[in-house]
Amino acid sequence: MFRLSARKAVQQLGAQIRHQSTSSASAATSMNAKTMSMAAGVATVGAAAYFSMESADANMAADGLHAPVYPWDHKKNLATFDHAAIRRGYQVYKEVCAACHSLDRIAWRNLIGVSHTEAEVKAMAEEHEYTDGPNDVGDMFERPGKPSDYMPRPYANEEQARAGNMGAYPPDLSLMIKARHGGADYVFSLLTGYQDPPAGVEIREGLNFNPYFPGGAIGMARVLYDGLLEYEDGTPATTSQMAKDVTIFLSWAAEPEMDERKKMGMKALTMLAVLTGLSVYLKRHKWAGIKTRKILYNPPTPKKH
Repeated sequence: MFRLSARKAVQQLGAQIRHQSTSSASAATSMNAKTMSMAAGVATVGAAAYFSMESADANMAADGLHAPVYPWDHKKNLATFDHAAIRRGYQVYKEVCAACHSLDRIAWRNLIGVSHTEAEVKAMAEEHEYTDGPNDVGDMFERPGKPSDYMPRPYANEEQARAGNMGAYPPDLSLMIKARHGGADYVFSLLTGYQDPPAGVEIREGLNFNPYFPGGAIGMARVLYDGLLEYEDGTPATTSQMAKDVTIFLSWAAEPEMDERKKMGMKALTMLAVLTGLSVYLKRHKWAGIKTRKILYNPPTPKKH
């Protein structure tokens, strides 16, 4: 009701101002003060209507601290993913994140040629058992994994996942980079942003303080510590290094086609540049004679009688 009454008041005041603008010049001088007061009333009523329709929230804790922008190489136009970082990031996911978080949209075969060889992928897939079937007698059976299988889930269903995490549901990480504002910057900041709550902030038991998480209280505890694992290539496994690697891995998981898309884009731009040059040359060659020709008119000579 307040919104409707406010809008009606704005419309009525606007109509009065338009009516006064059509009055004579002599009357405009005498009504100047009244017009200014009405304009002030319009601004006041308009501001009240706006604040009644839009809620302003200046509390940063409600949406979380805005993550800083980091210079990710794969975000550059002419750069691709760091595939060594993808391999290290998969190791972090496998040994740390996979205990709670799933990766439903990534199959084992997606890793071939990206971070692992075909033989390595087959060996990793065979470490897991998958339910398949039915067989010739109509029974389901267990078999070793194949590269075409998708990565297994840590929990059978959501209820089991909540029961194992004090009611919190670990989300799937396949599209996490795209699902959160800030993308890779947010994920990296979240993984490295755990700290003690400031004075005056109370965190419920079972939760942890992280200023980058909306509300500041997150169910996931800090999971990355210096020296938590040992990289195959000898890279020091610091907290920031592991957070960077798993963030790059999740960025690839959200856009596994990014490298190919950039390559195709470069081919398309190169072809368009060549075709544009040919088009300009042909246009100038074909139209040069027409555009530079000079047309003269010779009037007929009058006949002598």
